Amino acid sequence: MSSTDSITVDEGYDADHPAPVIEPPRARTGKTPKATRTNFELYGWLFMRLSGILLVVLVLGHLLIQLVLDGGVSKVSFAFVAGRWASPFWMAWDLIMLWLAMLHGANGLRTIINDYAQRDTTRFWLKMLLYTATVFTVLLGTLVIFTFDPNIT
Repeated sequence: MSSTDSITVDEGYDADHPAPVIEPPRARTGKTPKATRTNFELYGWLFMRLSGILLVVLVLGHLLIQLVLDGGVSKVSFAFVAGRWASPFWMAWDLIMLWLAMLHGANGLRTIINDYAQRDTTRFWLKMLLYTATVFTVLLGTLVIFTFDPNIT
């Protein structure tokens, strides 16, 4: 490579020396799924930011109440949970925290799968496993919160 072929910072870019082209990690083709041609990724990005802010408030509030104000971990028991979940406010707090945490985490893992899974079939099955685990955990957690019976002996 001669000195005239190389571009230095001092020379800058011009018509004879254009800026280098950076190829996207995976170029769009006719096989590109239609789901990736919409604003879904924008909405996913916004959801991550907004849910992250709300989760910080919910989780820090949860930890502050559980560990500092109510006497620490030694006070957390079945009776403590029964007392808290007797109030619809705390049930809603925990339900919102569960749903947001699961959806936030699933959205992050979906992004990682899209970035790193090379083959379409691998990507598909990893996302199906992720979606199944997310739906199962959300449904099971919601069921526990709404069907909790403090009178179990």
